[in-house]
Amino acid sequence: MDIATLLGILSAFGLLGVAIISRGNFAVFFDFPALLVVLGGTFGATLINYPMKDIIRVLRVTKNAFFSKEQEYINVVPDMVRYSKLSRRDGLLSLDKIIGEIGDQFFFEGMRMVVDGIKPNVINEILRNEIDFLEARHRVGISIFRAMGQYAPAFGMIGTLIGLIFMLQALDDITRIASAMALALVTTFYGAILANILFLPIAGKLRERSTAEILKKEMILAGVLSIQAGEVPGMVEQRMVSFLSTEFRKIYSEENLLR
Repeated sequence: MDIATLLGILSAFGLLGVAIISRGNFAVFFDFPALLVVLGGTFGATLINYPMKDIIRVLRVTKNAFFSKEQEYINVVPDMVRYSKLSRRDGLLSLDKIIGEIGDQFFFEGMRMVVDGIKPNVINEILRNEIDFLEARHRVGISIFRAMGQYAPAFGMIGTLIGLIFMLQALDDITRIASAMALALVTTFYGAILANILFLPIAGKLRERSTAEILKKEMILAGVLSIQAGEVPGMVEQRMVSFLSTEFRKIYSEENLLR
């Protein structure tokens, strides 16, 4: 569970609720027709804009915004150095004995191709394609949530126009005017809330997850090609460390993993 995502949503809605309750009745902010206008319009426009297969796929990956393991960059470094030492001492075929311990599928595929003697340019092409297609899939999911973040306020404004039309048609009935005005204002409220607390922040979180996953794969790709090229363990280590941020480099150094 990503505590930051959950805490952000709960705090945003919670503090808004407290602010509303402190000034009056929370019930006046609930209007089912207004919610239908915003949600129905947003999801309808999204279905028009994107193929159904992309919508279904993004629903499955939305969980990554709430449930996602941190990418363990640091652990890749000692593994790469260990494999480099073994291959330099006993040859690349000796890696066949230990690659079964690799849990990361991308890492495993790269080392498997090294052991099988696949040419470096072919390994780079295959793994690079996997990274590119992964990034493309992530980009679609992010763009869907960004689009929803744009549609929600727009349909909030459409709901406001609907409410104003109803209000102008009911100038002779004060009760109908109040109901129409509520629809006009609440739809804009719903559109802004959904866009800025759910859709756009989730798109941002998915983008951050995608960047982290791609960075780790780029790191693994560089290490795999270095091992196949027969570079000394120190050079392999430096290539891996060059991918780490200052914070991770400090942690890596403190753990006495750098020689």
